[in-house]
Amino acid sequence: MQASHGNSVGSHKLYFQSKKGFQSSDLSQDYQNLDRDQSFDDSSQATCIPHNTSYELYCTLNSSSTASASMCSAYRSSSTTKLSPNGCSLSPEDAKLFPLDIHHSPDNTYGSPVSVSCITEDSNDLRDKLRDLETMMLGSNLDIVDSFDCSETKQVSTEPEKSIEMREAILRQDLKKVLITCAQALSDNDMLMAEWLMSELKPMVSVFGEPIQRLGAYMLEGLVARLASSGSAIYKALRCKEPSSSELLSYMHILYEICPYFKFGYMSANGAIADALKGENRIHIIDFQIAQGSQWVSLIQALAGRPGGPPHVRITGIDDSVSAYARNGGLQIVGQRLSRLAESCKVPFEFSVGAMSGCEVKLENLGVRPDEAVAVNFALMLHHMPDESVSIDNHRDRLLRLVKSLCPRVVTLVEQESNTNTAPFLPRFIETLDYYTAIFESIDATLPRDNKERINVEQHCLARDMVNIIACEGAERVERHEVLGKWRLRFTMAGFAPYPLSPFVNATIKTLLGSYCENYRLEERDGALYLGWMNRALVASCAWK
Repeated sequence: MQASHGNSVGSHKLYFQSKKGFQSSDLSQDYQNLDRDQSFDDSSQATCIPHNTSYELYCTLNSSSTASASMCSAYRSSSTTKLSPNGCSLSPEDAKLFPLDIHHSPDNTYGSPVSVSCITEDSNDLRDKLRDLETMMLGSNLDIVDSFDCSETKQVSTEPEKSIEMREAILRQDLKKVLITCAQALSDNDMLMAEWLMSELKPMVSVFGEPIQRLGAYMLEGLVARLASSGSAIYKALRCKEPSSSELLSYMHILYEICPYFKFGYMSANGAIADALKGENRIHIIDFQIAQGSQWVSLIQALAGRPGGPPHVRITGIDDSVSAYARNGGLQIVGQRLSRLAESCKVPFEFSVGAMSGCEVKLENLGVRPDEAVAVNFALMLHHMPDESVSIDNHRDRLLRLVKSLCPRVVTLVEQESNTNTAPFLPRFIETLDYYTAIFESIDATLPRDNKERINVEQHCLARDMVNIIACEGAERVERHEVLGKWRLRFTMAGFAPYPLSPFVNATIKTLLGSYCENYRLEERDGALYLGWMNRALVASCAWK
């Protein structure tokens, strides 16, 4: 979950605008104005994969960008000045700019979504197809595809021997079984079976259909990309134009409004930070991949209402340069927006810039001062850090050890509850299929299937991550999720202990879910909160000290 030139579902952050404060005497003194409504958080990766079978080259992730801003206006709040319960205001300009935080993967190793459909009926040599595609999309100057060996994909003139069971699955349109069997064929290097099943799958999927049909279209895209040398050559070649930043923000805003996943994550993280820092006069929040800084709007508003006056707040924003696309500028834009908000709330405020990826962060970049209470925020970010299975540098654990050396009062973690990091291809494919089935079903419960904006949301906010998980390996695969049990081991090895989440915050989140479909489930287990759809946990939130 969840974008710009980098990759991102998870990798985007948005914020929630304040509507109604809470009246309480303890935690709520710092937390009471944390909003119940937040505007939210991946851009999609289009992949046009040719292969030398008789069925056509195709691209399901084509953009329908003509209807970008219209739906946004229906979801975006009014341009009039926003007021928090204690009088903090957002200017009309900031009210439009704050709604979404979009996180990008720090490893910008592949291109941007395609905005055109790539279709051909020609079944000529694969290298010629790739050359034509390269010239059409990028001109004639790239040599990325030169090394792509068409001999790696078998020329086929006959269909493979098909089992009765597989024939029956196709006849009854058992899309899930056919997808998994196709992935199994790829895993077993049975290219003849894989290519035949891809040709059978193509008429079974549709971005306009039921959730499994829509999901199947993007899963098939990933399988085709994997067939073409794990998708890496194609990913590097297709550096095509992606949606404008305003379009991308509008898609993420819609996703944020229709699903509670990100609201859940940011409310729980902000609640833990407010609880851990209550009574402190000077606080320093270090946000890894701050994006547009929207998560902190509600916290600043809440701190403004603290009895005895607000603390001095310093926020250090860590973010790689590719996120500047979504912001239309550097991190100084984030600092200016938050500074204006803090001034309107009469909160003493300071913003520090850390324009770098998490892999580059060192102690001296964080500027920790001895008179400040430190909080660190990892919201939908750590899964982009390569671990020991990718690099001997193991930035995932290195970053945790670095943060531990700061002696923070609290560290918040929000991550997708999915196991795609070190899993082999076939289990990873099945896990991705299961996880995103729940996501697509939850979207289906809110947006009509013929809604054009729903297609844009799924293509640009979700599909790109799926294609990366399925098609890429090694450093090219940047979507590397782990379940909370594995994160717990990493935090424990780094020297952290669990920080209990406040029952007050948990109750607030339960109230939030009351405005959504009854199929959403909230579970508190082992000191963490899990939000899921029906029986599938999708997002986990916890805190450490």
